[in-house]
Amino acid sequence: MEALTLWSLVGFLLASYAVIANDSVQTLGTWMASNNERFKWYTMWFAASGVLLCAVWYGWYVYGDISYGRLDRIPFQEVQWYHALAPAILLTLTAIGVPVSTSFLVLSAFASTFVLEKMLMKSVMGYAVAAIAAYAIWFGVSKLMDESKPVAPEHRRFWRVAQWTTTGFLWWTWLSHDMANIAVFLPRVLTVDLMVLISVIFVAGLGFMFYQRGGKIQNIVIEKHSTKYIRSATIIDFCYWIILYIFKEMNNIPMSTTWVFVGLLAGRELAVASFTDKRNMKMVFPMVTKDFMKMMVGLLASVGVVVAVHSLQ
Repeated sequence: MEALTLWSLVGFLLASYAVIANDSVQTLGTWMASNNERFKWYTMWFAASGVLLCAVWYGWYVYGDISYGRLDRIPFQEVQWYHALAPAILLTLTAIGVPVSTSFLVLSAFASTFVLEKMLMKSVMGYAVAAIAAYAIWFGVSKLMDESKPVAPEHRRFWRVAQWTTTGFLWWTWLSHDMANIAVFLPRVLTVDLMVLISVIFVAGLGFMFYQRGGKIQNIVIEKHSTKYIRSATIIDFCYWIILYIFKEMNNIPMSTTWVFVGLLAGRELAVASFTDKRNMKMVFPMVTKDFMKMMVGLLASVGVVVAVHSLQ
């Protein structure tokens, strides 16, 4: 633990909670929304913590790096006070319910402009692919089923198992990507005692997020059509997992998983409004636009962080 300086510890603590509170709702939000009435918050916390610990320790043991190689193009820098400013801004935006990109906001303080350009291009592509794919998928889904109808008793067990399994794979995939946003504050080589400390902090932050039922950022999920229904939640998580996994395996350039998730929900909402009578386009477009503008707020904040950091260095 001697390798941790004051500002690296402060940055790590702020980033740990801010990233978990802001981004984990993407992967766990629909799962929480559809299970809050059936399971206690601590039951879901225990399950999510199990996957979290496995992902973190597996990355450390196999890759020697909990970021799974996502920081290969971002060399370690001695953390200064202005680096810790980025997760502090993220924590503030999370508290008011803005779905910002933690990859842009946190990594922008460390990455070169070349890497940031690559991150932006990959994220824009992720948003577009997710939106188009979701529109096409829910065109078919809307023809095959009414997501708001109750699941038949004989099918409930299948959907419950499918949802928990899909969420587990999605949670692991997200962790292996976005852990870089936290690990950037840490030494690239972590000792066992530091790994224990990291694990305790992660599990505690996750527990607080579950206790708050996701906080204000959870509204991004629950205000969408039918996300509380288990079939809808399962299909959303499955599609998100596949898209995120493909982009994660494409290269080791970090990207905004927030943009992919918001794009997925936007395409789904537009498809539901287009092919059913349950929602009106006049309601959907303002919702989609509002989410997009919130992402732009995060992007502008990231640009501000880049300018501030370069002026202070």
